[in-house]
Amino acid sequence: MNNWKTLLIHSNTTMDEAIKVLDKGAQRIALVVDAHDHLLGTVTDGDIRRALIAHSSMDIPVAHVMCKTPKTGYPEWSKSLILSTMEKYQLLQLPIVDGQKRVIGLETLQDILKTKHRDNIIFLMAGGFGSRLYPLTQNCPKPLLKVGKKPILEVILERFIEAGFYRFFISTHYMHHMIEEYFTNGSQWGVSIEYVYEETPLGTAGALGLLPHHKIDLPLLMMNADLLTHLNFESLLSFHEEHSALATMCVRQYEHRVPYGVVQSHNQHVVSMVEKPVHQFFINAGIYLLSPELVRSVKPSTPLDMPTLLEQQIAAGHTVNMFPIHEYWLDIGRMEDFQLAQHEFEVS
Repeated sequence: MNNWKTLLIHSNTTMDEAIKVLDKGAQRIALVVDAHDHLLGTVTDGDIRRALIAHSSMDIPVAHVMCKTPKTGYPEWSKSLILSTMEKYQLLQLPIVDGQKRVIGLETLQDILKTKHRDNIIFLMAGGFGSRLYPLTQNCPKPLLKVGKKPILEVILERFIEAGFYRFFISTHYMHHMIEEYFTNGSQWGVSIEYVYEETPLGTAGALGLLPHHKIDLPLLMMNADLLTHLNFESLLSFHEEHSALATMCVRQYEHRVPYGVVQSHNQHVVSMVEKPVHQFFINAGIYLLSPELVRSVKPSTPLDMPTLLEQQIAAGHTVNMFPIHEYWLDIGRMEDFQLAQHEFEVS
């Protein structure tokens, strides 16, 4: 890749700064080097997610989480040797170094193979009333509200297309004709779009029962149609495949700072005092990867919310994994979120 230098960071770079480099570079890797560009290690998308799951501070240096013995290639290597090395060690990226271990390039599996078609179905939930964005949604469904020059749902669609997806279903209800007339069958984008219509709102999971279940032969990626994200969908698919589960739910780290000193006690005795502590939680990001058998378990026209569906599966002993999102993510649910999206598209 040509812009590999933008992925160079130092060992004292914080996790928070490394995330920004990963997001901007969009290659799922950052290269840790010294002052003379000698390779010290790598920080990958997976390293960051493991640190998030462990609730590690985003202020710690990447030296604490980086791989210190990464596989490397050399400039004289052929493309076939690079590809075979990446396949042997299941690598998505391979730093290229010279005889002194200085970084001189980066090869990625995506560049070598180019983007391939992904056969997984994408299910976009676009039936909501968007009542919190009223009066903007009085005469326009929320998925057709524009951020920049394009409707929200078109921005989402194009992100999936860039990642190689081409099979789409859209669930509609409120002003469904406007959405169907805008996107039609997807031919304008060179993809297939089909629709399921909720005669009455079925909840965040109920529309799964309206899908033609015989067409669901791979994990289905389901997402709310009011989300803007730079999530690496390939990472999500790989994670789901590597960590066997009935479903994978994307989560987002959320911090809440208590604006007061918190007193911990035992009976009437003060045990400790913590000034304005910060509590960290994972929140539901509205993006799911669902196994075909889970999709098929949802009966037609059955009102059902996604948390209830997943809780039922957990109670039955099935595995539901979480996948932390560190990339850009914005839920356009409130007017201030919509205005923020407008600003970010202006400056992007």
